[in-house]
Amino acid sequence: MKKITDLQGTFKLSNNVAMPYLGLGTYQADNDQEVIDAVRNALNAGYRHIDTASAYKNEEGVGKGIVESNVAREEVFLVSKLWNADQGYESTLKAFEETLGRLGVDYLDLYLIHWPVAGKYKDTWRAMEKLYQDKKIKAIGVSNFLQHHLEDLLETSEIVPMVNQMEFHPFLVQQTLIDFCNVKGIQYESWSPFMQGEVFDSKSEEFKQLTEKYQKSTAQLILRYNLQKGIVAIPKSVHENRIKSNADIFDFELSEADVAYLDGLDKGERSGPDPDNFDF
Repeated sequence: MKKITDLQGTFKLSNNVAMPYLGLGTYQADNDQEVIDAVRNALNAGYRHIDTASAYKNEEGVGKGIVESNVAREEVFLVSKLWNADQGYESTLKAFEETLGRLGVDYLDLYLIHWPVAGKYKDTWRAMEKLYQDKKIKAIGVSNFLQHHLEDLLETSEIVPMVNQMEFHPFLVQQTLIDFCNVKGIQYESWSPFMQGEVFDSKSEEFKQLTEKYQKSTAQLILRYNLQKGIVAIPKSVHENRIKSNADIFDFELSEADVAYLDGLDKGERSGPDPDNFDF
């Protein structure tokens, strides 16, 4: 197990860039005071990793939140994602510059292809490689790429993606994909670690015994589980108390048996789209 120390702890990417293993997700956070406050509050609480995307329509607010915080830009690991309609070589280069403009920054720490759009992601990746080689991005990666997408991309790529951001929670573990990424030196990252709230509602009974054992919330258990599996987590919240609570996971450790129990909940259940069947 990789050592999990504190909120500003990191996992090393294949190019030795340090990626904070806990970050703030901003999906569905409105591009107004809501996302500005969430980003500012997270950074001032000790977070150093902020995740957004062109598709979230809140990059301007994320940028303002960074400016309004007490944290310098160079201390923030800032991530955005290229939307499907912008895929292709030239359009990727253009979309990247537009993302920088909306965020009000001159580089990204990580840029991801949001979804594996058939017939386009290889040209898109060539553009990502150019942006990386031009030192406009510290690391490049993908999101929602299954093993066959990765294998196809690796046939022609010069650079192996440094990150793969996937839906991940105890009900969708995809251990074979995690193992494949580990072998290839691709850092696994989870989106929707709480299964879009289902772990608190319809599936909460599955965690009751562990929450009592560790005296931690379901959210804290699941985030600790992510990190102990070597997976970067970016829980989304716009509430300051939850943002702080999500980071209160460094004073306990799940036993190997309890990690195995959570792995055993895997039923291949998705709360989001299937990367093999999406139409957007």
